[in-house]
Amino acid sequence: MRALVQKVLQASVYINGEETGRIDHGLLVYLAIMRGDSSEQLEKMIGKVGALRIFPDREGKMNLSVKDVGGGVLVVSQFTLAADMRKGTRPSFSQAADPATASDFIDAFCKGLRQQQLPVATGRFAADMKVHSINDGPVTLWLDFPNTKERPESLAICGDAPP
Repeated sequence: MRALVQKVLQASVYINGEETGRIDHGLLVYLAIMRGDSSEQLEKMIGKVGALRIFPDREGKMNLSVKDVGGGVLVVSQFTLAADMRKGTRPSFSQAADPATASDFIDAFCKGLRQQQLPVATGRFAADMKVHSINDGPVTLWLDFPNTKERPESLAICGDAPP
């Protein structure tokens, strides 16, 4: 499971010219579900995103979570984060979960954030979306919770190799 998380001043998503989701400030989360991802990884991702301390406190230090600052979360499904670019220049998406599984996981991710009392807006799974955002900072984080049983160690990111 992979997420690209951006701290934003505002973000919105449009489908066929119609706005389907908007937040004023908070987190824009692009989320990819990988083949073999588990509910354990999902819970870790929900917990991590909800608790990220990347908003400034009174001293200007990144010490507050999105909930602490009253922000929202815009979740956009993004299977292209599952791209394998080790060979050639055309991405392989063989590591992406099948659409039915991915859709269920995306829904569960949003539900988990809502259970943390976070306002959540979304795009639409598998739609051609146009995302507008104003990155704040900029602060952009890459979160990866690899399923080491399904993905080879060589795909682990940032030292997240299996123990």
